[in-house]
Amino acid sequence: MARPSDLLLRQMARELGVDYETLRNCVRTAEHAQAAPVPDGVSADERQELRELRKRVVELESEKDILRKAVIYLAK
Repeated sequence: MARPSDLLLRQMARELGVDYETLRNCVRTAEHAQAAPVPDGVSADERQELRELRKRVVELESEKDILRKAVIYLAK
């Protein structure tokens, strides 16, 4: 995965309406998930499933952060 520049991340965060640090943490988590070693004896299908699940975790964490911010905003 090509790492987006700091400026690009800031622009993306602004466009998505999320905090820069939240997006940066999600990108870092995704990078670590992709670099995480897969135990021996895991089939190609299982590796693919692990990649998909790790990607989904990052998406869900991002969505959770967005929803948390929405609740705080709406509570005002």
